[in-house]
Order: sequence, then structure tokens, then C-alpha cells
Amino acid sequence: MQISVIGSGYVGLVTGVCLADTGNHVVGVDIDARKVEDLSGGQCTIYEPGLTEMLQNNLRAGRLRFTTDLAEGVRQAEVVFIAVGTPPKADGSADLTILKNVAVELAGALDQGAIVAVKSTVPVGTCEMLEELMRRTAGHDVTVVSNPEFLKEGSAIDDFLRPDRVVIGADDPEAAEIVRQLYLPYVRNQRPILIMSRRASEMTKYAANACLATRISFINEIANICDRLGIDVNEVRTGMGTDARIGFQFLYPGCGYGGSCFPKDVQAVASFARAVGYEAELLDSVHAVNERQKNVLFDKIAQRFDGRLKGLQVALWGVAFKPNTDDIREAPALVLIDRLLEAGAKLRVHDPRALSNVKALYGEKFVISDEAYKAAEGADALVVVTEWNEFRSPDFKRLAELLKQPIIFDGRNLYDSAMMRRYGFEHYPIGRPATKSQD
Repeated sequence: MQISVIGSGYVGLVTGVCLADTGNHVVGVDIDARKVEDLSGGQCTIYEPGLTEMLQNNLRAGRLRFTTDLAEGVRQAEVVFIAVGTPPKADGSADLTILKNVAVELAGALDQGAIVAVKSTVPVGTCEMLEELMRRTAGHDVTVVSNPEFLKEGSAIDDFLRPDRVVIGADDPEAAEIVRQLYLPYVRNQRPILIMSRRASEMTKYAANACLATRISFINEIANICDRLGIDVNEVRTGMGTDARIGFQFLYPGCGYGGSCFPKDVQAVASFARAVGYEAELLDSVHAVNERQKNVLFDKIAQRFDGRLKGLQVALWGVAFKPNTDDIREAPALVLIDRLLEAGAKLRVHDPRALSNVKALYGEKFVISDEAYKAAEGADALVVVTEWNEFRSPDFKRLAELLKQPIIFDGRNLYDSAMMRRYGFEHYPIGRPATKSQD
């Protein structure tokens, strides 16, 4: 099938490359000329395991190309996916400016009969609005369907190729069937393709993300209570998660969630709920708990050093909001970095993939280290913020020798208390009793 994907960011790039990999001919459209040049040359503009190889393979096969010319890029398309950003406004509502601009430009270039599938995360009713806008602009019928993405950064290719489910929101049965056919190669393991109304599809995306965010904020709330009662939240989590009605997924205490989806989407649901006269108090609280949780590591550090942070040498491992990505948007590490800098601490920062983004954001405000142990050398304490695999089992003996003081603030509960005690570390996890030097 002839496919166009407008927007070559995270969602658009993964979508286009994966669709090309199953034999479709895909044109990626983006306004960023540098990005288009890089992608056309086989240079991936984001880090996602396996994506570079798949990009290069499909470029060589002639099934994938990129352009800045929207009209040329959609000229022969049977289905056009829109995957552009819908960033939050100051009030938390989704900003649809980019999406509307794309829709107007697209309407003037579309052949009659082409289907527009919206992958961008959008408030309920957006697809209807876009369809009307595009019909007025084009002067002929345009069919818009909702096709939300459920990709997890770090495992996006597997999520696309082996989805839990595919959701298609359509009021036109023929359009729904054409989009359904595109996804058949990915659901041979009998995973469902769910056809529903456009509004239900739009809501499904938000509801799924809000539910997962709620679980994270819930277990963080429980962890904070456990912290004050001297209870190990891991024991509580085990007692909860073995209940088949609850399970363990997304019940990992830590220093908060980040990324481009959960923070934005939770606020967006609360915003469009208010627009229809409903106060989504639970979701407001989910967001508030998460914003507070991003400060938990700083508070632990300040308490341990009696507030004397000026000149303190702090090593920080992990800035990306989660492992296997270079994405630092809304990352909890950014809150910690900002507060430590404001308090006068000196930082040495390492991340396996996100350092170029860190450098672009902070410049020369602290030392950026391309090696984890180098970052730890001479530091008064180590803070682990992102649960990269390579941080899970470091050489603790070497680490104890490198650090000026053997102190670890464990923002993702990676380390066992008995092991920390064996190597002589002070260990400050989340929602678990600390291992002090005198223990």
C-alpha cells in the first residue's frame, strides 16, 4: 500500500519504518530539513533499539524515503498518517496548532478518496473537527479516522510489530477496513483489532495512559508512607501484586514518571473534563503526586547532608526519563539537577544515551561524563535516577574506592540492602529503610 506519514518524530518514524518493513511503500514528511537529510542518509534521529538497522534496510530496499515537500509526499498516498506533536498549554490542555496547520495544508494536497489516520494524541472530538476543517478546505470529502499509538519508548518496534491490540476509531466502515488491513501482518498471534467510534478511540488512548500513570503515583504514595513508618515497600508491593486483580505492572516505586506522554496526557484529560463541566480530581492528584515525587531524591540528599549542599560533589547516573531511550522530556532527573545546581552543588552526570540532549539543555553548567565510573570519581555521593541495565550490577568495590564517601541515593530501588551493607555503603532507596553507615 502507498503510505505517507506526516511527522518524523518518535511515533511517526517508528510507524513509517515498521510499515515499510512489511512491504508498504512509505514516504515520511517533516518540515525539518536537517532531520529529513539525516534520515534519508540512514542516520536515525532518535535512539530506539533496532530502529537504525530497520531504517537503513528499508531505505536500501526502496520502500522508504523522506521529504520536506508535503504535497509531493502525499500525492499517491492511500492512507496518510498524522503523527505531529500536541504539546500541553499552560493550563494543561493540548495545543492543536501544529495539527490544524498540517490538516489545512494536507487538505489542499490530498487526492479524493485518501484516508487520513490521526496517530497524534488528541482530545475527544478532534478527528471530527479535523474532518470538517479538511472538507471545507479541500472542497471534497475527506475521511478521518483515529488510530492512536501505544508505543513504549525503548521497546517501540516490538510494540508496533507485536501489539497488545490495535485501536481504530472510524465512522466510515470502508475506511476502517482499509486501515485494518494494514495491521493484519502484526496480529497473527490473535491479538485484537478493535473497531470503535472515533471519540471512543481518542478517549481510549488518554484513559490507558492515565490509568498507568495512576498506578505509578499510587505506589509512590504508598512508598512515601512506608518510608515514614519504617516499612519496606517491596514487601507491600509483593503482597499487593500477587493479587490477580492488581498484578505487578507499573507498581514500581521511584522518583516519578516523565516522558512525552504520561505528564502531558494526564493533564489533558483533566483539562477537557473541565471543559465539559467535570472536575477530574483523581487525575489532578495523580499529576500533583508525581510532581512532588520528582523532588524526593533532592529532599533525601538535603536531609543526609543537613542542607549543606553548596560545593557538594554529586555524581548522577541516568538522565533519560526511562532506560533504552535518549528522551529527557519531563525526566525526574531534570528536577533533581535544577535543584542541586540552585543549591550550589557540583555535578558530574552520566547517561548511556542522553548526553547530547543533556548538553543541548545545560551547556557547561556541570561536568558531563561519557563513562559511569569517571562520573563517580571523587564524588561525595552517587545518585541513581534511571534504571539502565548497566547500573543494576556495578562493581561496588570499585565504586566504593572511587567515591569520596560511600553513599548511594537509589531513585529506582535497584540495590539490595544486604549487599549495600556488605560493601559498606550508606544506601537511601525509595520507600525502604535506609542502610546507614552505623548499621
